[in-house]
Amino acid sequence: MHKASAAAVPVFKLYGETAVWPTPDLLHCESIPERSRLHDWEIKPHRHGDLVQLLYVQGGSAELEVEGVVSHVQQPALQVVPALSVHGFRFSRDVQGHVLSLALPLVEQLGAVLDSPPLARAACYPAAEQRRYLDALFDSIAEEYSTQQPGRELMLQSLISALLVWVGRRSQALAHAETQGQDRGREHLQRFTRLLESHFREHRPIEQYASELGISAAHLNALCRRLAGQSALQLINQRLLLEAKRSLVYTAMTINQVSDSLGFSEPAYFSRFFKRGSGLSPKAFRLQR
Repeated sequence: MHKASAAAVPVFKLYGETAVWPTPDLLHCESIPERSRLHDWEIKPHRHGDLVQLLYVQGGSAELEVEGVVSHVQQPALQVVPALSVHGFRFSRDVQGHVLSLALPLVEQLGAVLDSPPLARAACYPAAEQRRYLDALFDSIAEEYSTQQPGRELMLQSLISALLVWVGRRSQALAHAETQGQDRGREHLQRFTRLLESHFREHRPIEQYASELGISAAHLNALCRRLAGQSALQLINQRLLLEAKRSLVYTAMTINQVSDSLGFSEPAYFSRFFKRGSGLSPKAFRLQR
């Protein structure tokens, strides 16, 4: 999906329309194929100045881009598109689902009773085990929207309120899971640091540290890069280099003895390791201190 500059991104009431809001309601509901087939199944980047959209992909596949974040949807999922966010979609020809557009006054009115506004942040929520519930909810909204039954406005507000509660709960669950993941990551890194402090002289492979932590080597590397800015191997080498510098500066050990104390198989290997990490040979480093 091509990028568009902010100045070039059109602002539409509904995609492809610059006319006034097409309905007296504060919402608009249509199927995904209904509009996307008119544009060869691709909705180019645009934004809405005064409405929020909820796009529910029930079947087929879709590529959903909102503010530069792309979600590749192969299973039922609900995409939240906040007001003024740049977004564009690409759908498979067999796509099924609904697009619900809500005017900001309605969003603010219904969201006021919730703890936090659930439609203020762009997010894509997999339907997962809630698929039947979302299917029934969107089908009910679409049916109620297309008819003129007594109590229609109240029923639509009730159905949309239920949908906003669902989004709000999913948003909170996602935030909680992210926080837990960050906490677990920090815990793993702290445990790795403690293990490294005890065993850095043994030149253990990363896989052994990861196994003791109960995670994969790739996961350990990813955690180290994300939370410490370096790979696990870089942290191991830094700890060895630090101990080597301490020994060269604060002890009278020979370079061969320092090499042995740090678990290197031969002094030549230790010297190459030290020069690669510090830019100086062990002897030159000791002489300059």
